[in-house]
Amino acid sequence: MTEEILAHPWFGTWLAALIAVPLALLVHRIGGLVLMRITRPAPALHSMVINCKPVARVVLPLVALLLVFQAAPSDLRFIGSVRHFNGLLLIAATTWLAVKAISGFADGVLVQHPYDVEDNLQARRVLTQTRVLARTAMSMVLVAGGAMMLMTFPGARQVGASLLASAGVIGIVAGLAAKPVFSNLIAGLQIALAQPIRIDDVLVVEGEWGRVEEITGTFVVMKIWDDRRLILPLSYFIEKPFQNWTRNSSQLLGAVFVYADYGMPLQPLRAEVERIVKSAPEWDGRFFNLQVTDTTERTMQIRVLCTAGNSSLAFDLRCKVREGLIDFMQREYPQFLPRMRIESGGMQDRQHKQENQLHAVPLPR
Repeated sequence: MTEEILAHPWFGTWLAALIAVPLALLVHRIGGLVLMRITRPAPALHSMVINCKPVARVVLPLVALLLVFQAAPSDLRFIGSVRHFNGLLLIAATTWLAVKAISGFADGVLVQHPYDVEDNLQARRVLTQTRVLARTAMSMVLVAGGAMMLMTFPGARQVGASLLASAGVIGIVAGLAAKPVFSNLIAGLQIALAQPIRIDDVLVVEGEWGRVEEITGTFVVMKIWDDRRLILPLSYFIEKPFQNWTRNSSQLLGAVFVYADYGMPLQPLRAEVERIVKSAPEWDGRFFNLQVTDTTERTMQIRVLCTAGNSSLAFDLRCKVREGLIDFMQREYPQFLPRMRIESGGMQDRQHKQENQLHAVPLPR
């Protein structure tokens, strides 16, 4: 029995495989410890090593087996199929390793730039670039890995050659069909590099106010103020205009409009605005004022400007100022609230004039 096993053609190959796999796992163990220690000062690389460590436990034994099977005699039965299957597994595992490496590096970069702080402009810039570029790179790696696996099959190469023979027509058709995909891919790269929008930016798009909640490889998710979600393709933000309230800073200047009678004195209103704004925690201390900006035949338009740290605080501050001014005028100057005037003397004169005109009309005979 022992002699039959020793004389089997596959004995030497399997013996080499049984030795190579534990050696590969030992290399993984030692190499992992060394890399963990070396990359500790660099959070991004350290995160990448941690993310790749479980997958590398599969890749290294497959590499060892590939070397063993390549060194085996070519006349062994089924050696071609074994080599092909091992190669497919290695390509799949290597693709998985590359995806995990990109994901781990991106996570390490994001850990160094937390965006849940008050002044998060730089962090949001890094977050947007990292996520979009990482997703694009992972998509390209997956496509490349799938293509490499297909190219290991002779039939796939023959199909590719036949497709190349009619590449003119097929290229035009494929280009037209894939236009939205490629436009979104290019738009994603433009957004990552030029950054017209970032994660957590406040936008006004299609008449809706909301924050950028997520940027994927094909679309942008906006969280509207009433918790709805607005989904827009990436190409929208390259081709169409929109408002970005936090492009360079989240600070905003809010405006409040109040209408009052011409008899309303302005100095008490200015004093009340100063009291309201300075007592409001939403005010950032930069600026406020009150001015008469327009007039009509019945009222004057009073505008109050005040600043806040972000759009949400600006909205709350505007509401407080508006409510405070209305309450002040109702309490102290109710006679100067906007109202429709009708002069009684003028109405009587018009009635007498109409009666005189009626009496002046000659009656028919």
